[in-house]
Amino acid sequence: MDQNHFLGIREFVAIAQTGSFTAAAEMLGITGSALSKRIMRLETRLGSKLLHRTTRRVSLSSQGEVYLASCLRAIATLEDAENYLDAGQQEPVGRVHINLPAAFGRRHVLPILLDLSARHEGLDLSITFSERMVDLIGNGIDLAVRIGRLTDNADLVARQLGEQHLLICGSPAYIARKGMPHAKEDLLRHNCLIDWRRGARHAWHLRNAAGIGEAFDIPVRHEVGDGEAILAATLAGRGLAQLPTWLAHQHLQSGELIPVLHELSGETMPIHVVWPRTHYMHPRMRTIVDTLLRAAQAPGSRWRWDAPPGAA
Repeated sequence: MDQNHFLGIREFVAIAQTGSFTAAAEMLGITGSALSKRIMRLETRLGSKLLHRTTRRVSLSSQGEVYLASCLRAIATLEDAENYLDAGQQEPVGRVHINLPAAFGRRHVLPILLDLSARHEGLDLSITFSERMVDLIGNGIDLAVRIGRLTDNADLVARQLGEQHLLICGSPAYIARKGMPHAKEDLLRHNCLIDWRRGARHAWHLRNAAGIGEAFDIPVRHEVGDGEAILAATLAGRGLAQLPTWLAHQHLQSGELIPVLHELSGETMPIHVVWPRTHYMHPRMRTIVDTLLRAAQAPGSRWRWDAPPGAA
């Protein structure tokens, strides 16, 4: 590529960030007229008006906003590469914005990330929790862990970490009071606890006579928008819930929860780590992805829990 393609980029970014030709010229150590000429050459080469200039202020055109975003991404990539080299090609440095599913993220991903950041002083984390499928690119998220089947998206890269296994369970007190269900139709006489989702069908996936999973409509007593809260309601004897084994296994082992209809339940959902597709993967990103993959593949990992429900 002709190196002239890079002329004017530094000057354009300086103006966009300072909002002033004068301030940008002072920052770059050049004259205002020289700065204006470089911007004119850049706009001529691109065939687009990047800046609107008045006597009082400088603003970006719509094309300028798009070009600035591309310039900043390119600059960030170069800075990351330089930081990587300065760190001896070993230490991941910089900030990573991460989105995690609430209950699973707090229990099984956050401890790994905190341990990783303790071992790498230059690695900074910004972590959010949400049960929604967040738009990574639109929200500036570098990496996410997602539970559920992914849709095809050419802008994203995904690596599977494991599987989430679901089973239906209830407390001994609740089952003593309402009876043990022996067929899926028996669920119609029970209080069912579900995750709250706007407009969603109130159904659990159960296997039919052919062993194929299908949605079965259930009567809903309580809707709760958090996995930990659903677990608490189930332990309190408020009803039956379809819970992931990584959340319920300890209570199943202790007898605080009893699995029901396990021959019909057992739906699985994949767990992925997902990030925006780029030509260059930052060392800090690679470190986090590799660490999560190792944790998922470790013996005894709850991310690949696949024992029979009754043996939880």
